[in-house]
Amino acid sequence: MTDSEPLDTDPSTPDAQTTKRKYPVGAIVLLAIAAAALWGSSRMTWVTVSSTDGLTEPRTDKLDGGVWFGALTPLALVLLAAIAAVLATRGWLRRMFGVLIGLVAAVTAVPGFALLTRSGATAARAAALAELPGRATVTEVVTSQFPAVLSLLGALAAFAAGVLLARMSEDAARLSGKYDNPVFRKAAATEQVTRQRTDQPAGDMGRLSERVLWDALDAGTDPTEEADRPTSATDDSADHDQGKQGHRGV
Repeated sequence: MTDSEPLDTDPSTPDAQTTKRKYPVGAIVLLAIAAAALWGSSRMTWVTVSSTDGLTEPRTDKLDGGVWFGALTPLALVLLAAIAAVLATRGWLRRMFGVLIGLVAAVTAVPGFALLTRSGATAARAAALAELPGRATVTEVVTSQFPAVLSLLGALAAFAAGVLLARMSEDAARLSGKYDNPVFRKAAATEQVTRQRTDQPAGDMGRLSERVLWDALDAGTDPTEEADRPTSATDDSADHDQGKQGHRGV
């Protein structure tokens, strides 16, 4: 065996299947970018409103993204939590998370798009969010485009991540088994050990990783024990013949 030859080339083994699987690195990076963009946008000033009520000095209120769109910061945290969910899932469940992330991205894009296109009642909304008294009059409303554009970029990145996850194949890997629930990990290890010692000669556990063997031991399954095999018809016939010959000898 040369140094470049892989130690285990059997595609049916769990280690080989894990090696062939691909992790959703692109989607995770996009989710991280989207969360950072939304969080940064929520800290920036979106709208500056100037007002006067005729009795006091004119006032100026600066409304940041967290005030202008109250769900902006929570949505950034949701996208961060989605990274952990993506790493811990696989298959149809991961694709479902992709669809949900796409919906979250669509909702996130609405406030920034409305501000940039001036399609909403910006002055009235700014007065309400600034909690101006009823007698106050809004004299000027200044909008900042960069925070709105940043939120749109974050929404676009989240939507792209959702599309990648929704179209991800079944063989995409999930987070390493060391982060799995110990109960399910031990059950899976017991199943692998049982199947391996049934198909292979006694004590041949070379195809299983050390982690699987230890998990099986923790679950109460000894990998060194020989599997119980039912007595075949040939063995019964041989025992019967030996009995008859012994009887004749007597």
